[in-house]
Order: sequence, then C-alpha cells, then structure tokens
Amino acid sequence: MNKFPALAAGWVLCGCWLAASSAAAATADYDVVVYGGNAAAVIAAVEVAGAGKTVAIVCPEQHLGGLSSGGLGFTDTGNKAVIGGLARDFYHRVWKAYDQDSAWRWQSRESYGNKGQGTPAIDGDQRTQWVFEPHVAEQVFEQYVAEHAIPVFRDSWLDRERGVAKRGAVIESITMTNGERYRAKVFIDATYEGDLLAAAGVDYHVGRESNEQYGEKWNGVQVGVLHHRHHFGVLPKGIDPFVIPGNSGSGLLKGISPLPPGEYGAADHRVQAYCFRLCMTDAAANRVPFPKPDGYDPQNYELLGRVLDAGWRELFDKFDRIPNLKTDTNNHGPVSSDYIGENYDYPEATYERRREIIAAHRRYQQGLLYFMCNDPRVPADVREAMAPWGLAADEFRDNGHWPHQIYVREARRMVGRYVMTENELLKLRPTPESIGMGSYTIDSHNVQRYVTPEGYVQNEGDIGVPTAGPYEIALGSIQPQAEQAANLLVPVAVSSSHIAFGSIRMEPVFMVLGQSAGMVAVMAIEAGSTVQAVPYDALRPRLLEAGQVLEYAGGSPRGLPLAGISGVVVDDEQAEKIGDWQPSVSMSGWIHRGYLHDGNPPRKTATLRFTAELPEPGRYRVEFAFPPHSNRATRVPVTVRHAGGSDTIFVNQKKAIADGPFLALGEFEFSAQGPATVVVANEAADGHVVADAVRWVRVR
Repeated sequence: MNKFPALAAGWVLCGCWLAASSAAAATADYDVVVYGGNAAAVIAAVEVAGAGKTVAIVCPEQHLGGLSSGGLGFTDTGNKAVIGGLARDFYHRVWKAYDQDSAWRWQSRESYGNKGQGTPAIDGDQRTQWVFEPHVAEQVFEQYVAEHAIPVFRDSWLDRERGVAKRGAVIESITMTNGERYRAKVFIDATYEGDLLAAAGVDYHVGRESNEQYGEKWNGVQVGVLHHRHHFGVLPKGIDPFVIPGNSGSGLLKGISPLPPGEYGAADHRVQAYCFRLCMTDAAANRVPFPKPDGYDPQNYELLGRVLDAGWRELFDKFDRIPNLKTDTNNHGPVSSDYIGENYDYPEATYERRREIIAAHRRYQQGLLYFMCNDPRVPADVREAMAPWGLAADEFRDNGHWPHQIYVREARRMVGRYVMTENELLKLRPTPESIGMGSYTIDSHNVQRYVTPEGYVQNEGDIGVPTAGPYEIALGSIQPQAEQAANLLVPVAVSSSHIAFGSIRMEPVFMVLGQSAGMVAVMAIEAGSTVQAVPYDALRPRLLEAGQVLEYAGGSPRGLPLAGISGVVVDDEQAEKIGDWQPSVSMSGWIHRGYLHDGNPPRKTATLRFTAELPEPGRYRVEFAFPPHSNRATRVPVTVRHAGGSDTIFVNQKKAIADGPFLALGEFEFSAQGPATVVVANEAADGHVVADAVRWVRVR
C-alpha cells in the first residue's frame, strides 16, 4: 500500500508536465538524483547504488570530491572513533593506495612521519590513512563511481530560476542550464551552497543568527572574543590601519572595513572567510614557482608587511605536511590566506558573480604568496624561508596547479525539521534520532576586519570552542519541513545555526551524513513515503548494520561535573574575561566543560574575574582549580578580594595539586556587603596561564 499517495501522483503527473515542456530537452529517470560532486555526494550515491536503486550524480564540477580532493588532505578528524561506515571505508581506501611503494614518489614512507590532525596520519592497526594528496583522494572517488557504475553528469548547472518542477511539496524534476532534465523519486542536495534546496523553496539562513534566536553563547557578532591566534592581539603592539600611519584621512589599508563591527551577540549577514587549501611542495624537482597574478599590487599586502615588521613569524605553522613532500596549507595568523570580508554575497550570488568571487580569491592568495617570496618590503629572513616553496607540479594539472575547489566554509544553511545548535554540540540538551556523529572543535573563521575604538586594526569572528567529546547529529537536520519538500534530503547545507555548523562542516562528517541521507532516500522509495515519514526505529538498525556510529561508547571521563562539588563554585564560563582567553580540554581533570588558557601571548594584559554570591558572611577557604603542566607559568598572580582588603598569591601552575582539582589559596573573611572576588592575571607570567574554577568553602 502506498503510504503517501500524493507522492506517487506527483511522479505520474510529472510526465504530463514534461510532455508540455520543450520536447528537445533530454530527460533521464532515476530512483535518486544527487546534485553536487563533493565527497558527501559520492558517498550518498554509493549508498543508494549499493541498495540496488538507480542513482545519478549531476554536478557543476569536473572533478569529484570537493574539498577532500581539492587540497584539504590534512583531515579534520576530531575523534576518529565516530567516523564509521563508508566514510571510514574512504580512509581505508586511501591507506590501501599508500600501502604500495609506487605511491611514494618524492619521499620514502619512513621519512614521512605520522602527524595528523588530532590523530596519527597513518593508522596501520586500523588500516586507515587520514592525511593524503589531492590526486589520491580523487582517484578513490572515481573508483567508487566506477565500481558501482554510477553515471556522473559533469559541468551540469542547475537552472536556479526555473529548473525545479514541483507538484505541491514533491520535486518532480530538475533542469540544468543546458536543458538536460533529470527526474527522480528522491533528490539529494549535496552542494556546499545549498542551491537545490533554495531553488525548491526550502527555508534557509545566510549569516550569523543572534545569540538570542537559539539560546546560544557563541553565535552572532563576537567582538572582543579572541580565540586561536588569528587576530592582531598576538602581536606585541597594535597595528595602524591607515595608508599613511597616524593619518586617518589617508584612508584604510586594503582589507579593512570602515564600518563598525556590530554589537556583541547580534545577528548579521556575514559568513566565514574562504580560501584555497593549497598543495605546496619544497621538492625542487616537483615545484612550480608561485605565479605573479594579473593586476598584482604590492600595496594590497601592506597590512601583512606591518605584521611582519611587528615580528610575526608563524607564517609556516599551517604548512601541514602530507605525503611526498607536499602540504595542505591553511590560513594561520592575523593576515593569511583567508580573504576576509570578500565573500558575503557568494551564497546567493549568480554563477557569474560566484566565478568573479572565486577569481578574486585566487588573485588575492596568489598575490600574497608572490609578495612573501619576492617583495623587498618583506623581511629577508621571510623571503629566504619562502624560497624553497612552490605549487606541486603533479597536482591540479588542468588548473595551473591551483585547487579546483574554493573552501566554502559556510554558505546557505537549511532551516529544516530540526535545527542543530551549540546546545546539542555542548550537550546542554539531548539530540533526537542520531544518524551520525561529529566531534571537531566548534571552529568558525573570521568574518570581518575593522578599526577598534583605540585606532588599531582587529579581526572578528574567529571562534574555537571544544565540544568536550563527540556529539550526535539529528535526522531532522538533513530533512526539510515536509510541507516544503517531501522528497529532498540535505546532508551538507544542513539545518544548523552558524556556530554549530562551525563543527559539523568537516569533510568526514559530510561523508557520514551523505551515507545516512542515501539510506533514508532508499527507505522512502521502498515505503512509497516522504523522506520525513521514514521511521527512525526502522532506520537506526540499518545505519548500525552499515557501520555508522550513532552514539559514542567511549564516554568522556576526563572532566568533573559541577553537580556534587561542595561549596560555592564559579566556573571559568561564568568569569568576566578581559583579553584573550581560549577554551581547552587538552589536559585531564577539568571541571564542567573545560578550562581557559591565555596562549602565553607577548602582551600579557589578560585577566579573569570570578565573583561569587556567598550565602552568608563569614570565614571561607578560597580554592583555585587549574590543570597543571610543565609549560605553565611558575608565578601566576591570583588576587583574593575580601572584607579586609585584598591579598595576592603567586601560584606555580607547573606543580601538581596534591588533592586536586582545587588548590587552597587561604582563609579569608567575607562580609555581607563586601566583595567575594578572585582575579587571575597573566601579567609578567613566565609561561601559559590557565584557569578552571574558583571555590569558596565555609570554615566558620
């Protein structure tokens, strides 16, 4: 019995619509059509084909794999234990490709090393490899479609104005700009941009939501929040933003916005900065010099020149090594490969406008590299260090050795049946109907560069917040509202807030969600139902049988919950922060969801103020919690403000705490009117300063 007659009727009526349309247009019929050619698209198609259904990939791309074959070879794995199913099979196939001597053309396997992004690059025990060259990844994706005889229609661009034919909530067919039409029972939008979902009339969002919209902390404008090392606060002094230093009438340097950054926590239209993940090499026999782009103007990189003058030398910290003396080179620092502020219109732009934006990003990044290698404005030591580097001659041969895929970190995000937010990722509320897991840090890149009230340049939008363990991703986040699209699934431009997408957007997660979307599509076809009507109780066992990881059995024993800790406890999340404090869970024994560290910056002016509301006046023992480590400072000033004034205790954070996690600072009197405050500072500290929590325990 057909559980959704309207869907079946839509398929029948679709033929009438086609008959009335241009007879010259070619039409192809499949059970499932996947629009897009990235990793999620291929994996979704493989899942459908493996279930015995007909499937086609229709994509604008010429090359399969998206970012996974487009330069991002230093995989953002997070916790690899939750990467299962076909996603893990992809990394197993990469391992097989490198488990033969012929794969090591420019260096030996033994000389490569084994550093990956949070996991060993090569895991022989698990027969997986997480770090790889672009062409190897593309070969694996091509193997998939060949093995399953999946037709791939490349250079096929959806007609976004008139190309989606619907009968009610049912998508009947999609038509490309070249007139080719594809009819299917279920469609999967696997594009980074969410083009099909938008053309089908599905709700979506572009930009940052306010913190109030979903009850979040890290969404919206984050002015004053400085995570990672991608901001100007890492320099010993501020950087003048004006063409003529000190002269505001001379105009701003290239890349600095004249607009105010906005109010903290407010919504805006801005999206994470884009860049290309470059495959570079210092193997002379395989090196192509960085080209000088058309229209190159060294003045466009004067801001970088001033950063270099200030002593910045972390330029090479994200030249992450992949096999054969190559890199996956990513953005790092105040001025780097991210073309901040130049992509706001990309998500909704026409194809022509997108090509212009992509070309501008390419010119900017090529010019940046040419400037660093050749311009006398650049200090000699930097030019000498850059001299051995160039593009890899055996990668991206048909595109000037430049990646064919720009890093679209964020574009449209669907507003679907369930919206993933930081609350699910941080486990502040449960996630329903898990179809896979993510685990990477909530990682959002800068969105703007502006002038501070003090007259210096600053970046805004970079966020790095650990999730304190893997998290579940809801089935409803890949499903539109049923009344908007009953036969569409969206595993890439998923339904999530801006800040939650900062973690979900990792390539292994897209592959996981692609497989789950493929399985939901198959089950909807088998039942003759909408994709929203597929019962989770029936889906779950099939996902598990396919190797998907739906819950994390490993747990997270490294942290201590606030519940059960006696006394009055103020956690680091409740402290008033001045300066750059970065969240971390690197060391064990922390309280609640992690702790804060200062990154040991050259300018040490950061403070944390812990203020307690004590139940009654009296004498209290004040205790300070922090994870000790050998790289910590030996004299951290911790000031206790009490009824009698204040006392500063210098804490050695290298030394282990005997009865951890709290170190007693002393006993002090507190009045009903007086302060109950502890201030932790990094002034004159000789190493990293960390802080987790402060506790007041009543003595008498």
